Formats: sequence, structure tokens, C-alpha cells
Amino acid sequence: MPDLSREAAIGGIVCGVDEAGRGPWAGPVSAAAVIWPAGVTVPAGITDSKKLTPEARERLYDAILAAAPVGIGLASVEEIDRLNILRATMLAMRRAVEALSPAPAHALVDGNRSPALPCAVTTLVKGDALSLSIAAASIIAKVHRDRIMVAAEAEFPGYGFARHKGYGTAEHSEALQRLGPTSFHRTSFSPIKALIQNDY
Repeated sequence: MPDLSREAAIGGIVCGVDEAGRGPWAGPVSAAAVIWPAGVTVPAGITDSKKLTPEARERLYDAILAAAPVGIGLASVEEIDRLNILRATMLAMRRAVEALSPAPAHALVDGNRSPALPCAVTTLVKGDALSLSIAAASIIAKVHRDRIMVAAEAEFPGYGFARHKGYGTAEHSEALQRLGPTSFHRTSFSPIKALIQNDY
């Protein structure tokens, strides 16, 4: 299970940073940053969001928000298409850290790429399985984005966003063939680009 040993070794105000939604064909990319204050009781069960059920993620989302400073950042579909998904993800991470109060002195970032942040950065591969701060950020980023995709179902009916959250499922692919892409789809992604080139 992830723990706070890396945060403790760095010392001072340290946040964990993670993202959700790099792979989907639609919707924004989401990032979160979480600080565990000294002495706070960390809610039980926090781990890599991918290992949790949707119900557990929802419960922990509320528990984390109640216990810790949290920053959330998004990069829009337009920004993803204009910048590319990697740069848009880095932008969302920076926005998440900038939204934190207090401002961190150091960020532990999941993965092997360092976003341009207003503090020192340490990258940590598979960080959501190692650092409690990153694991908490993975939950916040995932649930926040999932809620956006569920809400998009009402604006763009027929695509199944509430179920597949914009990922490239068979249901999503069939809906795209039938209905064409929406303004919520990432036109820079190959499956959407191919549809547009075929007269959508």
C-alpha cells in the first residue's frame, strides 16, 4: 500500500500530483494535487484509483476533500487538440498545483515527466502505488473527470459518456459511426480525425 515515507523524506509542504483521462477520445484531461498536513488522520483504503471500485473512489473522494488541501486542474478538449495530449496534461497538473493553498514547496508527480510547476518536482514511476499523496490525487482526478463525463451524457445523448467516460469502447465507436463526433470529442485523436476526414 502507498505510504507517506517519500513525503516525510523530502520534508516541508509536499503535494502529490496525478492525472486522469489521457487516453479517452472525448472530454478534458483532469489533474489533482493533494497535501497531507502533519498530524492529519488519512482515510483508510487510499490506493491507486485504478484498483478501486467506483463506489470506493466516490467515498474516498469526499473523505480526502474533508481531510486535506486539494487542487484540481483541467485542460479542455480545445487545449488537448491545440497543444497535444502530453502538453495539455502537464498544463492540467500545473493548474492543479497552482490551485492549492497552502502552496507546496515540493511536488511528487506520478510518471517520468516533470511538468513546469511553481515548486520543486520529483517524478515517481507508479507513484500512485507508492505515495499516499499521489494515490489521493489519482482518486480526486479520476472522480472529478468521471463526474464531468456523466454530466456530458445529458448534453450529448446517445454516445454513452456516462458509461465509458469517453474511452474507445465498442459502444462509443458504434455511436460515432452513427452520430458523428461532437464538440466534446478530441479531433486530434486518430479515430476522431479519421471520421472527420470521412465527411463528418
